[in-house]
Amino acid sequence: MSGARRRTGEAALCTGAVTHVARVLQGPLPGIYSTHMLSGRHFGRHWHDAYGFGVLEQGAQRSGSGRGQVEAFAGQVITSNPGEVHDGSPLGGPTRRWRILSVDTAVFSSLIERSGAAAQITRPVIDDPPLFHVLRRLFRRIERWNVHAGNRTGAALACEESLVEAAVLLVARHGTAPAHTDTPSHDLRRVRERLADAPLDAPTLAEMAQMTGLSRYQVLRRFQKTYGLSPHAWLTSRRAEHALRLIRGGKTLIDAAMASGFSDQSHMTRAFVRHYGFTPGAWRKAAACNNVQDPLGHGALVSST
Repeated sequence: MSGARRRTGEAALCTGAVTHVARVLQGPLPGIYSTHMLSGRHFGRHWHDAYGFGVLEQGAQRSGSGRGQVEAFAGQVITSNPGEVHDGSPLGGPTRRWRILSVDTAVFSSLIERSGAAAQITRPVIDDPPLFHVLRRLFRRIERWNVHAGNRTGAALACEESLVEAAVLLVARHGTAPAHTDTPSHDLRRVRERLADAPLDAPTLAEMAQMTGLSRYQVLRRFQKTYGLSPHAWLTSRRAEHALRLIRGGKTLIDAAMASGFSDQSHMTRAFVRHYGFTPGAWRKAAACNNVQDPLGHGALVSST
């Protein structure tokens, strides 16, 4: 769009016959961004610090979640809670198209005016046409805010109104007590806290065994059963989340990679593509409000093979 500043980052990635187009847009409030995907890619098991909720617009998807294996179809709402391990792959066709909003936990609590225990979304797939409609309107308003030239206060207010409406409706209809999981032992929580607090100095499996009084094999099996990932895979997700925030705060890509514990920038890039579907460069462009093009048909693509 001529004269409009886009606040988006895009990437189009093709591996063989697999289609993958991702677009990331910042929201008008800190701690919020949306991702628009058209993808045939399988996403491996991973997790995010933030709430995720959005709409499946085309195709279908099968995914693992904190509530087991689920299937989602066009017209349904899709969600994930902070820390909930999930994956995803197309179902019944080569691709699916969806939009997902990421909202930091503190921001989400403020939207629904709830403090104390974190709210939990009870289902990863929701058949709720009114909620679907509210979310579609929210994504349209975020789009408009991102391309709006000049004074954007009115567009920002429209986004905020839709955001509050969507969050409150989601929790009122589909939010209750935390989903049932096996309560981790104190020692396993210590292992996870050590991984979270020291991404640059990860403990060895032998050190984790000493912390828990278990064998290395027992630590590996019990951690994976409790948290859904091996300690190494959990740590990689943690590093990606940390890098995401550093880049949003203005760090260069190489500095974010080093500060988050990645061996180099290329390792961080691979983790971003696996976890989020977009590259650190696309995220930086969105965070910095740079001028970029729309990968869904309105301009050139940022692509790699």
